[in-house]
Amino acid sequence: MTQEEIFEFINKNMSCTLATCVDNKPHVRWMWMYGADEKGIIFHTGAVRDVFKQLKANPNIELCFYNMDPQNMVQVRVSGIAVQENDMKLKEEIISNRPFFKPIVAQYGHEIIAVFRIQKMVATVWSMAKNLEPKEIINIK
Repeated sequence: MTQEEIFEFINKNMSCTLATCVDNKPHVRWMWMYGADEKGIIFHTGAVRDVFKQLKANPNIELCFYNMDPQNMVQVRVSGIAVQENDMKLKEEIISNRPFFKPIVAQYGHEIIAVFRIQKMVATVWSMAKNLEPKEIINIK
C-alpha cells in the first residue's frame, strides 16, 4: 500500500483500536478517528478521560484499522506519536460534524474535548491474501 492508499483505507474504516501503555501495561480501546491525511491522523477524546491522561504521560501509541470484509480482509496498524492540537477551528469543525458534542461543550466548554494528531507514523499492512508473506512496513511522513 502507498501512503495515499493507507489514508484512503483509514478514512473508509475510521473505527479502530487505540493502544496506549502505562507502567509497562497495555491499554486498548475502540476509537473513532476523525480523519487522516499527509499531516497525520486526527482523533479526539474527553480531557477528563483516562486515555487523555495516558496520552499526556506517554504519547507513543498504536492504532489498528480493519476493513471487516471477510472476502478481502485487510488490517492496517499505525504506530506514532499523539500530539495534542490546540487549533480552535479544527475543534469547532469536529463539534459541527459530530453533533453529539454540542450539549457536552455547552455544559463544560471547549476545553472538555482534546484533539490529537498522530505524527511520525509507521504503518504495517496485513491482508489474508498476503498472510504468509513478510510484513509490509511503510514510513509515513
